Amino acid sequence: MKTLRKSITPALNATWEAVAEAHLPELDRNNAVAQLQSWNLHIFARRVITQDSTDSSLQTSNPILPSDILFLEPPLSQPQDTLG
Repeated sequence: MKTLRKSITPALNATWEAVAEAHLPELDRNNAVAQLQSWNLHIFARRVITQDSTDSSLQTSNPILPSDILFLEPPLSQPQDTLG
C-alpha cells in the first residue's frame, strides 16, 4: 500500500497563518507558514489578476480555496526504482 502525504481540504476563508497554528503548533508561526508555503507551491505561487491587469502591483498571491488540497508535510522520499 502506498503511503500518502498528510493533507487537508481547507475551510472557507482559510489563511496560511490559521492553518499553521492549527496543524503545526509546535513551530514558530512564521516558520510554520514558510514550511506550508514551500510544501504547497501549487497554491502559494498561484496569482490572481485583478480587473485592471495593466497594473502589476495589483497581482497578489491567491487565497487558499476550499477546493485546494493543502499538504501538511513535505514530499515523502521515494526509493529509486532499479532496472532488473
